[in-house]
Amino acid sequence: MRVFFKRTALSAVLLAAGTLLAQGAPVKSVPKPLPMFELRTRRMDVDVDGAPNAYGPRGKKTLDVLKNSRLEGKRHGEIVGYLTDDDDPSIPIIQGPNDPCPGFYISQTSYTDHARKDPKDPLRYVDATRINYVVLGDEAKRQGARIGDFVAVYSRKYRKAVYGIVADEGNPSGDEGSLHLLQDLGYPFVDGRDDSVEKEGEVTVRFYPRSNPGRLFFREQEALDAAAKKAGVSLLFATQTASQR
Repeated sequence: MRVFFKRTALSAVLLAAGTLLAQGAPVKSVPKPLPMFELRTRRMDVDVDGAPNAYGPRGKKTLDVLKNSRLEGKRHGEIVGYLTDDDDPSIPIIQGPNDPCPGFYISQTSYTDHARKDPKDPLRYVDATRINYVVLGDEAKRQGARIGDFVAVYSRKYRKAVYGIVADEGNPSGDEGSLHLLQDLGYPFVDGRDDSVEKEGEVTVRFYPRSNPGRLFFREQEALDAAAKKAGVSLLFATQTASQR
């Protein structure tokens, strides 16, 4: 019995590829997908660390309150949101007249611009008002993620996915994202004082371990988007596809 197959676009492509191979012509290999894993957040708090106007003394119009600059937001926790004096951690380092926000504290992130060596340079850190970033939690770290990796982040509420980077740590849950990230996803947040995504599982973070081997640093989101896309980071999420059916 003879079986006939209907010629489709796919069969045409396969036939063409077979012809090229028979003729000895080079065929471009399909790049392997990047290793990745996804984590659903229990909530997503706003992180403003790295922004020049994140923290400051009373009277300054800051993006966040000083309590949130401490480890896990605990009143007497270690200060992790801004630089302090080496000899006396109760004394903050103040921005000078030539810095972006004179009189404000120098807010820091774990990921830094290696081209700027001075720890007291506010531009050494990732600006939470300009860059999409997430915090590295214990579970993501256990699965291989590290500071500087690219991520894709998806909001079920707004059905939107965006590129980002792992730029900070200090919260074991990892349920924090930069102000710019949450705004980019569609949330109407303006600072880090009280705003947060409180619904469990509403935000999903897809981590791409070791996807930024060159340790690229970004000051504009457009540059990050281009680099993440070039690296092979995908913005397509299964839940996103299902919701569009």
